[in-house]
Amino acid sequence: MRESAARRTLAAARRLQAQQSDASVPSPRDIARSADDDSTDPLLRLLELPRPLAQPLDGRPRWQRRYTLFLFTSDVFAAVGGLLLAVLIDLDKTVGPAWWMTFLWPALVVAANGTTRSYEPRFWGSGNEEFRRVFDAGVRLLAAGGLVTMTWHLHGLRTFVIVGIPLTVALGVGGRYLMRQLLLALRRRNVCQHRVILVGRERSVAEFTARVRSEPACGLRIVGACVDNARGTTVGDVPVVGDSTTIQDAVDATGADTVAVTSFNELSQEDVRKLSWELEHTRATLMVAPRLTDVSGPRLTVRPVAGVPMLNIEPPEFRGARRIIKGAFDRVAAAVLVFLLLPVLVGIALAIRLTSRGPALFRQERIGLHGQNFTMFKFRTMVVDAEQRLNELVALNEGSGLLFKIRRDPRVTSVGRWLRRLSLDELPQLFNVLTGDMSLVGPRPPLASEVSGYEDEVYRRLLVKPGLTGLWQVSGRSDIAWAEAVRLDLFYVENWSLTLDLAILWRTLNAVLRARGAY
Repeated sequence: MRESAARRTLAAARRLQAQQSDASVPSPRDIARSADDDSTDPLLRLLELPRPLAQPLDGRPRWQRRYTLFLFTSDVFAAVGGLLLAVLIDLDKTVGPAWWMTFLWPALVVAANGTTRSYEPRFWGSGNEEFRRVFDAGVRLLAAGGLVTMTWHLHGLRTFVIVGIPLTVALGVGGRYLMRQLLLALRRRNVCQHRVILVGRERSVAEFTARVRSEPACGLRIVGACVDNARGTTVGDVPVVGDSTTIQDAVDATGADTVAVTSFNELSQEDVRKLSWELEHTRATLMVAPRLTDVSGPRLTVRPVAGVPMLNIEPPEFRGARRIIKGAFDRVAAAVLVFLLLPVLVGIALAIRLTSRGPALFRQERIGLHGQNFTMFKFRTMVVDAEQRLNELVALNEGSGLLFKIRRDPRVTSVGRWLRRLSLDELPQLFNVLTGDMSLVGPRPPLASEVSGYEDEVYRRLLVKPGLTGLWQVSGRSDIAWAEAVRLDLFYVENWSLTLDLAILWRTLNAVLRARGAY
């Protein structure tokens, strides 16, 4: 009975698609096809393959075959570049001009990357796993090269093993980074995306869809949903193309290459296993979303319990050796930056004093680690009576939640507007980092009035030192909503690491140069 009802649901969805097609509205099948019909995009023409290579030989979308070929090419250039640089750097000329290495070495590099599975689409576009696998391939080549050199006493290759292989890995990672930027640019144009069928309850499908569409660079395009007991033919604007018993039919109907089971669904563990079997012949990838969100990979491990894979979640680390290392890094980096930027700091201070009445520095009480008060320093960007004029401007507030922001604040001075645009007004906070009140990376330091309005979970922002920059600053700064800013800060609190800090510092430079959301 349930299966026949599901078939009727799928048939009704197809009739809806036909009606939409008559009304010139794209159906899920049309959407799926358009995801691969991207020949008109000027960027994607860079990835165009010759006609014989563009045929669907393995069932994969054309863009995946193009991108894989580009990755091969990038790795070949990295291998040749590493070999040539090793020859140029080798002052003792112990690297012999063995012409055969020019052909063998690129093949070995591509093969090593193949053994680490760095060419698989699941690693493209996000995370560090792709780069880690390229690095692992380099380690394998380094170990193999050292073993061969010592075993056969090939002294002429020692310099190449010591210099050429690391250079090849560095060039390979750089090439992958450039390719990723191209892929992300294409995905922001809604091409080069995986076609996804969502499986779950209506609310879960709607939330997952909203999350995916807020981040187009993730590379997922929702082309349909399988919902049990659906109240309509669509969830939002996503067509319902079946339920949990007709997932395979929905994949065939929409041309999807990915099935994503959302966190709330009607599938049992046995159903998920059978679904993975059913999808084997379709080459569609199966993804299952855990109910726990905003927990990063390093804290998650899969632990089998009675034959059932369980997610083991490590608690966040708020003290210990890693915290000591982070504190040392913060203070050393802040001291170096203050020394290097001292002329800039003096110049900005003079510009403020010469163009407006009042001190160059603005001091304000903020709330830091564990709710402790501290005095935060900034370059003054407003008139001296800005705090007294605040009540006059409450009606003009453009911020959300507890944030007060005005895009064209009349209290901001001419020099201050320039400083805010480039985020140079934040530089004196380096002295707060030196004194230990702040960190280079962390949640935004809140005012006492903001903390008094916190809900229970928001207090977790105070479990770590506030930062000069953070996740929400590199994700839109003043343009970001309060709820999203809180989510990003809490994600950092739960998942911080020195690697994440370095990534945020790098993204901060990009955000400052673009001046997006700065006012």
